[in-house]
Amino acid sequence: MIVEKIKSVGEKAFQEIELAKSSAELEQIRIQFLGKKGAFSDVLKSLGSVDASERPKIGAAANEWKQKIETALDVKKEKFADEELAQKIAQDRADITLPSRRPHRGALHPITQTIRRIVEVFGRIGFEVTTGPEIETEFYNFEAVNIPKDHPARDMQDTFFLGPEVVLRTQTSSVQMREMSSRKWPIRVISPGAVYRSDSDATHSPMFHQIEGLWVDRNVKMSDLKGVLEFFAKEVFGSDTKIRLRPSYFPFVEPGAEVDVTCFNCKGKGCKLCKQTGWLEILGAGMVHPKLFECAGYDPREVTGFAFGMGIERIAMLLHEIPDLRLMFQSDIRFLKQF
Repeated sequence: MIVEKIKSVGEKAFQEIELAKSSAELEQIRIQFLGKKGAFSDVLKSLGSVDASERPKIGAAANEWKQKIETALDVKKEKFADEELAQKIAQDRADITLPSRRPHRGALHPITQTIRRIVEVFGRIGFEVTTGPEIETEFYNFEAVNIPKDHPARDMQDTFFLGPEVVLRTQTSSVQMREMSSRKWPIRVISPGAVYRSDSDATHSPMFHQIEGLWVDRNVKMSDLKGVLEFFAKEVFGSDTKIRLRPSYFPFVEPGAEVDVTCFNCKGKGCKLCKQTGWLEILGAGMVHPKLFECAGYDPREVTGFAFGMGIERIAMLLHEIPDLRLMFQSDIRFLKQF
């Protein structure tokens, strides 16, 4: 009798499962038939009044129907899950016509940006770019630019020596001598590149960058140098920028000068950037020393010329108000992303 009731309950459960339309309804059917207070529990409550020899048969029937119902519930539940997933995919379908996310784009290093800016400015007035080796002979690095072996400037530059008479160049002036030695005048070139000196602090680096400029021709005068540098200063620092030349000494020029520009931050009134002077020092320059012409095979009575040199990091630090030179060489993405 009880076995028949179990069968009847099981068949009813199958019917309910077949008619279920959601996972929530399946859960209710599971509770209704297999829960602690469900239909199977009610049927088995009368098991105590049954003869002991009949109980194993009834228990086996009850377990068999429970397993069948659990299997049917799992199959139906998996079906609902597949349908829900298919519906979600259909609703959330990607629109392939939409533009994709823009990838992160890098940028040129501030030193490279500054070099390109300076090269472009001088290129507009006829200067061509030329380069030379970073591993240089002592002759081209020193003697050819009028710095003999006993000259105190050789001690000031803290040179890296790689071997007998071989150095890492301390200045790009060596390039101008290679140019003059290998070609005839007129020459109008700028030479950007890395240079090396044994020095490191907030304003100095063992490796830094310079741009050397050279113009050699007949009747090149100091006024030509001033005009070229004034054009450069106005193009880079602003059209209202003025320059001044202060007498100074460099072995490879005579006369020589330090070149300042009016502070573009305070317009010459005095501020923290220019240390209240109203001026910013940017480069050194002068008329090419006759000894350099003689070394290159030129006749100093036939040609004249001027040269100038500037530190790229110095210009970049002024333009972007960078307080510490070392920031440019630390590869810190937070710093570089600003440029």
